[in-house]
Amino acid sequence: MTYRKTVTLPIPPDEAFDLVTRPERLRRWLGVTARIDLRAGGDWRWTVTPGNVAAGTVHEVEPGRRVVLGWGWGHLPADEGALGTVTITVEPDGDGSSVTLVHDGLDAEQEAGHEEGWDHFLGRLETAAVEGDAGPDAWAAAPDPLDEIVAAEAALAVLQQVLRQVRPEDGRRPTPCSEFTVEELTEHLLDSLVSFGAMAGADLTRRDGIDLEDTVALLAADVIEAWRRRGLDGLARSPFGEAPAPVLAGIVAVELLLHAWDYAQATGAPITASDELVGYVGGLAARVVPGARGRAFAEEVAAPADADALTRLAAYSGRTPLALV
Repeated sequence: MTYRKTVTLPIPPDEAFDLVTRPERLRRWLGVTARIDLRAGGDWRWTVTPGNVAAGTVHEVEPGRRVVLGWGWGHLPADEGALGTVTITVEPDGDGSSVTLVHDGLDAEQEAGHEEGWDHFLGRLETAAVEGDAGPDAWAAAPDPLDEIVAAEAALAVLQQVLRQVRPEDGRRPTPCSEFTVEELTEHLLDSLVSFGAMAGADLTRRDGIDLEDTVALLAADVIEAWRRRGLDGLARSPFGEAPAPVLAGIVAVELLLHAWDYAQATGAPITASDELVGYVGGLAARVVPGARGRAFAEEVAAPADADALTRLAAYSGRTPLALV
């Protein structure tokens, strides 16, 4: 069976093609992380929502017009676990363009599930074409079930929304981490991500993105993918010695979510994090924060009486809202 839908976008075809193929644009409407080797035979991998990873092989590319993807879920090779083929075609349409998505090779049950998903994300594509960003995705806000890796993906989604609003001129602004400006916080975060990748056995390096959000997103995606490859079994190495893998993997989610709050406090950017995610990450923080006070974390402070869940978590980690400093 086949799913087919066409949406009309008020942007030129070349911009529409970028929206459906370039990772930094795909993250604005389709997923948390995205990478694609845009050539026949190249591989692609998208974290569509936290815990749900689509991956496969690029079958065909007509630059600016058409891309054909072998579609599958999880980490299986493209010829295993395949769920049909996705063809995305971009054509001129008046002053704008039309995007037609065809997903074929599905059975009736698979088509029903994918129809709901594609309808959701194509609606977000229409919003992104108009506004530049579809905004936080309700489907990504409170994944169920959660584990340390899924929580890191959900926290990254929160962080990316904040980083898209950070301007170059914000670099010297103070943050709730008193030793860091926004610019210094970014350096700290990138260094930390390299270290988190090493804990999962990956030798990662920074890659310069087109902006702050892209630079952080690229490295954070590499870290999370490294932890997915490694898994959560057994012990893993850290700069402080061996520890259970879930504890070390959980630090990724804690750091991403708390630093999202730091950036939001520093710049005034709105931040959206579900109570479910904050509650789960709070449990992860309880494993590591007490033993790291005086080094990575300050002593717990009192949260404002009207504080939301994320601000209370920040207070637990020793942070005070800048307005109260």
